[in-house]
Amino acid sequence: MNLLKKIQNKSALVGIIGLGYVGLPLGLSFTAKKMSVLGFDLDQKKISSINSGKGYLKHISDKKINDAVNSGHLKATSDFSRLKEVDAIIICVPTPLTEHREPDMSYVENTAKTIAKYLRKDQLVVLESTTYPGTTEELLLPLFENAGGKNKFKAGQDFFLAFSPEREDPNNPDFTTSQIPKVIGGVTSQCLKTAKALYDQVIIKTVPVSSPGAAEATKLLENIFRSINIALVNELKMVFDKMGIDIWEVIAAASTKPFGFKPFYPGPGLGGHCIPIDPFYLTWKAREFEINTKFIELAGEINTYQPYYVVEKSAEALNKFKKALNGCKVLILGAAYKKDIDDMRESPSLKLIEIYREKGAVVEYYDPLVPILPKTRKYKYDMKSISLTKEKIKSYDLIVLSTDHTAFDYKFISANAKLIVDSRNAFEQRGIKSKNIYKA
Repeated sequence: MNLLKKIQNKSALVGIIGLGYVGLPLGLSFTAKKMSVLGFDLDQKKISSINSGKGYLKHISDKKINDAVNSGHLKATSDFSRLKEVDAIIICVPTPLTEHREPDMSYVENTAKTIAKYLRKDQLVVLESTTYPGTTEELLLPLFENAGGKNKFKAGQDFFLAFSPEREDPNNPDFTTSQIPKVIGGVTSQCLKTAKALYDQVIIKTVPVSSPGAAEATKLLENIFRSINIALVNELKMVFDKMGIDIWEVIAAASTKPFGFKPFYPGPGLGGHCIPIDPFYLTWKAREFEINTKFIELAGEINTYQPYYVVEKSAEALNKFKKALNGCKVLILGAAYKKDIDDMRESPSLKLIEIYREKGAVVEYYDPLVPILPKTRKYKYDMKSISLTKEKIKSYDLIVLSTDHTAFDYKFISANAKLIVDSRNAFEQRGIKSKNIYKA
């Protein structure tokens, strides 16, 4: 039976490499449609957790994983030689930046080399990791074509290769993985047909495009659009603040226009695996064509400055109480990069901790979703979330709202805090106004 028929009758075994915020929910989307998934990861803790029917991401319930495992549709392994067993391989590995803001392609390259060792005929490989246009055809294709040895494999005949960008939004109540349309670009028409057939089994709508490059560029456009618009409101926030105008009031008023306007909101800096990182993949690639991506660079500069702006506003607020940042006690509310999730990737809270400490402040944090700050590529804080009590709140000179979790008791916090700097307008949105609450 050929691959296309296996996919159509749902007997194809799907292999997913990388069982994180993208790979795990994608795998569960397949198992929900009674397709079998073999997950691959280097983290043995994740492997053991899945195989025992337990989760490790707060927005994915243990029940979902347990049901998938008990049904026999989900298994996980760190043995990559088992790639030979699967019919479709989906790559969901990180694509971070180096310290010089250049693409770190090591995860994709190492994964591709591993796949090439075990690639067999009639397999489909799809890259989902966000990257620069050209990655699929320039990096992956040559590796896989040479996997056949002297008798080179040919894409579209011996194996199938495509790019389909992930569009995961953790804990989004309105859109799950299967409800978000999927863009797909194949190396050949048969590659596209095969990849589209796979995703058609689990995704509400597939959107075929002319090439992997077009699909890669689509993902970048989506995130560059957001990055630039967030930078715009962050800049306007600072300008309007000098004029005594509230940016959140302005956005709310502008949002009443039923056409031609889409609201974006300021904050303490960008976080997550997409917006702070992905635009610079295009910036890097554009240099090859002697093009400077001015909008992207400027947006990055403005958004990167936001944690420093929050600290500056903190110093101004403290100064009104004749206090200095040096030596003061600071509590940061929220460690995750956005509300109601436990995802710490590129969280601006981490940068805030660094800057406050550099200014001589004693810093603690409170986040019920992040009990311990995990090690990241840049930060290795040995910190645990405090227990939030009335006495504890009163002990801080300054409380900084970085992540506006729904679980926070905003009235309780505001009633007991000496001074609050709110970078999300979270308190006012809940009808809480005080002379001791400053916006940043």
